[in-house]
Amino acid sequence: MSSTPPDNLPRPRESILSISPYIPGKSGSSGVATRHKLSSNETPLGPSPKAVEAFSAAAAKLADYPDGAASKLREAIAARYGLNPGHIVCGSGSDELLNLIAQGYLSPGDEAIYSQHGFLVYRIATLAAGGTPVVAPETNLTSDIDAILSCVTPRTKIVFLANPNNPTGTYLPFEEVRRLHKGLPPHVLLVLDAAYAEYVRRNDYESGLSLVAESGNVIMTRTFSKIYGLAHLRLGWAYAPAHIADVLNRIRGPFNVNGPAIAAGIAAIADSDWTEKAADHNEKWLPKVTVELEGLGLEVTPSVGNFILIHFPEGTGRTAAGADTHLVSQGIFLRRMDAYGLPGALRMTIGSAEANRDTIAALAAYMKSGG
Repeated sequence: MSSTPPDNLPRPRESILSISPYIPGKSGSSGVATRHKLSSNETPLGPSPKAVEAFSAAAAKLADYPDGAASKLREAIAARYGLNPGHIVCGSGSDELLNLIAQGYLSPGDEAIYSQHGFLVYRIATLAAGGTPVVAPETNLTSDIDAILSCVTPRTKIVFLANPNNPTGTYLPFEEVRRLHKGLPPHVLLVLDAAYAEYVRRNDYESGLSLVAESGNVIMTRTFSKIYGLAHLRLGWAYAPAHIADVLNRIRGPFNVNGPAIAAGIAAIADSDWTEKAADHNEKWLPKVTVELEGLGLEVTPSVGNFILIHFPEGTGRTAAGADTHLVSQGIFLRRMDAYGLPGALRMTIGSAEANRDTIAALAAYMKSGG
């Protein structure tokens, strides 16, 4: 059913009517008990106990407004990474920051480029700001720098680059990111979305902090929703040159980060032992799950995140849709990839040992049965 209002009623910006609302990963199904939710790339270890304690303590101040500048959180992030807190902006998840960036730097008719299978929020944020989304083709499910640069026109104002990319799990070595930046006009803003940076253990990877420090047209976004286990609180941050941070601070809500989230974030980022434990768990299970699934005749895109993209063989009757139906019947929830233009694939979060084993067993049964 169309949501277009009659001509005599208030009408939104036309680009907004082109937005397909973001649909998160399923967490349950009617009549089926949820055993394992592996659809949203949440950490199986949960948050640091210190973050839980800080969150609980914040309940005593629920009647008070939080610090609108999130000063102590910015200082904690700055201390962790050796940054200037004045260049950090916090938000209600990195999603809010991505939308603020689009709102601040796109006018109607301006273009924003992102890769073929990039995060869905890039398109949503661009259209919501009245901009025009431009999709650059990928090579082997990996962002292609030359393809992105070939899309740049006089109308280009933003390039969004997820590194690592969700949902593919692929990444670009930092020299390639630098090559992209070098090829962009100085008035084009390069947005480095490093939501999964803490999971990457590759010598040629960097999140983008150094490039932000060296440049006037780069911003990096991060999240507390993944390895820190604070997805329920919606908390993210951006590191940017002073003039870009100033723009975001002008347009963000005056209390856009709530007090319990600030308290939990401060505790979480200080507990490096907990995040290292989460990264170690992922480093152990990511290759194990990959090998097991490949042994079932499934193709797995090499990933450096806390998830994998599973491709089902064509012409066998064993499909992503069929596998999803079977998994749901077992109370196991992965993420369908139709919205990303990958209808033949499912994305699986690396979960607990039990969740990983149960999912592999369920997929083995499905592949053996033929659907």
